[in-house]
Amino acid sequence: MRRPRLRVLDGLRLLAALMVLAYHYITLRDGWGEDPQAFSPLVYHLSEYGWLGVEVFFLISGFVICMSAWGRSLGDFVTSRVSRLYPAYWVAVLLTAAVLTVWPNVRTADNWETVLTNLTMLQQGVGVPDVDDAYWTLFIELKFYLLFAVVVFRGVNYRRCVLFCGLWTVAGVVALKANSDLLSVWAIAPYSPYFIAGIAFYLMHRFRPTALLWAIVAVSFLLAQHYLRGRLVMNLGAKADIAHGWPVRLAVLAAFALMAAIALGWFDKLQWRWLSTAGSLTYPLYLLHMYVGFTLIDLLRNRVPALVLLPAIVVLMLGLSWLVHRFVERPLGKKMRVAMQKSVEEMRFHSRGEMPVAPVEKRREIVREERKPDPELLH
Repeated sequence: MRRPRLRVLDGLRLLAALMVLAYHYITLRDGWGEDPQAFSPLVYHLSEYGWLGVEVFFLISGFVICMSAWGRSLGDFVTSRVSRLYPAYWVAVLLTAAVLTVWPNVRTADNWETVLTNLTMLQQGVGVPDVDDAYWTLFIELKFYLLFAVVVFRGVNYRRCVLFCGLWTVAGVVALKANSDLLSVWAIAPYSPYFIAGIAFYLMHRFRPTALLWAIVAVSFLLAQHYLRGRLVMNLGAKADIAHGWPVRLAVLAAFALMAAIALGWFDKLQWRWLSTAGSLTYPLYLLHMYVGFTLIDLLRNRVPALVLLPAIVVLMLGLSWLVHRFVERPLGKKMRVAMQKSVEEMRFHSRGEMPVAPVEKRREIVREERKPDPELLH
């Protein structure tokens, strides 16, 4: 029996995006020129932990990707991911590059070679800087998709998902001591526990909780706690020495607890339609908000009070995200999906029972023979 849409995940995605937005707009000095002083100490210090929205994204991603890949072929999986990720991303790259070219106050767009390489979403793999620093998470997501594509190729089922979780956990632990760049790149050790826990939570939701699945979640949670200190230093720099560590650990515990409640079906009856609309804004908002927002803050900070400017920019970013979703993601994503599905079907059709290619002379002889009238048809 088909389960109802998990609209709570849509709301949780938007909450994670707003956490990241608060961290960028309130904690970082890029747009303000210095540490923002217009906000209360409580708001400022709470925003310092907004980067944890990325961890929430990865946790949700493990759940959603396992759910969406179930029963799909590899071609269908790739089609769904490409048509979902790229339309809004292309608009975000070009719009951000245009803003940074016209108003290079906060940052420049580097050069158009960098911009064009960013359109592939593979820029980190070839050593090209991101047009927008928020894009670093997309390369992590792509690596997760490629790893999980192995499961999709074999056919997604309960056993293979559990095996995937176990092997990836081991790879992440071994990568720390193996001194192998290749293993470290693909193990994604600081972030893999969230994807793995998300997969386990989906298996609980689809089937039922078991001791094995709870064990996978517990190990992932403990490994995630291990990496949190490094993530704190990465995001707060020198301020990490004076920042409290316990809010970070409590926030991750709350995220795991909320995902457990979702997995157990506690939110299945939460069917507010506006949550789906909110969820549809998440991806464009994440892609667009950072340096476009920083530039607007820099241009207007001396003209508009900060307590008015910040909410106005958030509303503007939400409106821009809706426009991108409505007029780019939906129509272009649909066209890409149809075109890719046709391409996959064409590839499948021409890959069935392929014969070795004959030499040119032999092919010509075959053509001449085929052009001769069939003796059976002459009678």
